[in-house]
Amino acid sequence: MDRFFKLSERGTSLRTEMVAGLTTFMTMAYIVFVNPTILGTEGTGLSPGGVFVATCLAAAAASIAMGVVANFPVALASGLGLNAIVAFTLILGLGLSWQQAMAIVIVEGLLVTVLVLTNLREAVLNAIPLSLKFAIAVGIGLFIAFIGLKNAGIVVADPVTYLKLGDFTQAPVLLALFGLVLTLALVARGFRGGLVVGILLTGVVGMVFGIVPFPTSVASLNLDTSTIGGGVLAVPEVLRLSLVPIIFALFMTDFFDTMGTVIAVGQEGKLLDEEGRPPDAKRILLVDSLAAVGGGAMGASSVTSYIESGAGVAEGGRTGLTSVVVGALFLLALPFSPLVTVIGGTVPVPGPEGQDLLVSPVTAPALVVVGFLMMTAVRFVPWEEADEAIPAFLTILTLPLTFNISYGIGFGFISYVLIKLARGKPGEVHPLLYGVAVLFALTFLVPAA
Repeated sequence: MDRFFKLSERGTSLRTEMVAGLTTFMTMAYIVFVNPTILGTEGTGLSPGGVFVATCLAAAAASIAMGVVANFPVALASGLGLNAIVAFTLILGLGLSWQQAMAIVIVEGLLVTVLVLTNLREAVLNAIPLSLKFAIAVGIGLFIAFIGLKNAGIVVADPVTYLKLGDFTQAPVLLALFGLVLTLALVARGFRGGLVVGILLTGVVGMVFGIVPFPTSVASLNLDTSTIGGGVLAVPEVLRLSLVPIIFALFMTDFFDTMGTVIAVGQEGKLLDEEGRPPDAKRILLVDSLAAVGGGAMGASSVTSYIESGAGVAEGGRTGLTSVVVGALFLLALPFSPLVTVIGGTVPVPGPEGQDLLVSPVTAPALVVVGFLMMTAVRFVPWEEADEAIPAFLTILTLPLTFNISYGIGFGFISYVLIKLARGKPGEVHPLLYGVAVLFALTFLVPAA
């Protein structure tokens, strides 16, 4: 195992990788509950129970494949945002059947796979300037921290100011604050496993005070497999021009979200080379693209690399064994869903305008801390060079504020090209970046319906 995963070579151990995998799993376990909620919305025709099973199986297969094939500490699961497009745009908006919607995900995944096999996706990854690679890592750090604050109920939406401070009189929000202080203290003291210990202690305190419910049961073997395979037979039905804009929108998001995630996680784990390239990039991208196909075939929406993997890397995860552990835990989650609910589940609290907010008080603090750890890459951006620093700044700014990794990367690419042209340095821009910048501009100007 040491030779296969290169544990000694990357300065890690079996115990460290196990802890890292557990940490990553606990920070992304929410997807096994959120995905069925979104895809199982009334009117979609998808069974929430079936989506739960499909989500676990697809995430397990993809994460294990990433570990075994690419030996990279990134876990995969159904992508948030992508599942919303499937449910609300494709099914409820355009009136497609859920089988057709999943077929579109399969087609998009196949397109990305073709680009990986022709080396174009890796070429684009390598064409990204080093300053933007660091900026992407920093922007994603802010994005993760923002997600953590939102999931903790520490910041909430406001119709006038967009955001405001949450209600600290609510017990789940106070629990999240306790977890944040505890986890920050552990990390500041250099405590190994601080993130996972913080999550576990926060969960115990939540149960003691009745904020987090005790598991209703230990296990359940009643598995619903109704969504598996439904999208495969519908592929011929979606090969029509009217759906090209939707396929393109999914394609752009999937294509660049993973790039940002791989760069950010690789930077955090010190796995990138001097040019900011991860090891075996083609294998990483190939597993990710095939995972999207598998997600559609399973009925779990597009499966993609998860930025929450940074939590496991922050705990010392450096190899694909971390991803294998995550995959195994997704399989264990199938019968032990009541236990997973306690750690990765949500608690409702009253929100603005009378609508309840779903707070994840146990795992949200870990995301804030991971955001801090990833922010440290900001020191590598050459701030004294305006033509490098301004695109980096726009990437860091827009990535969390648009709540979209792909959009933040797009702003960075477009501004980088324009500023280099304005400075009379067109030769410093990789030819591929010109084409990608144009594609992003078209995406922004002509969004999919």
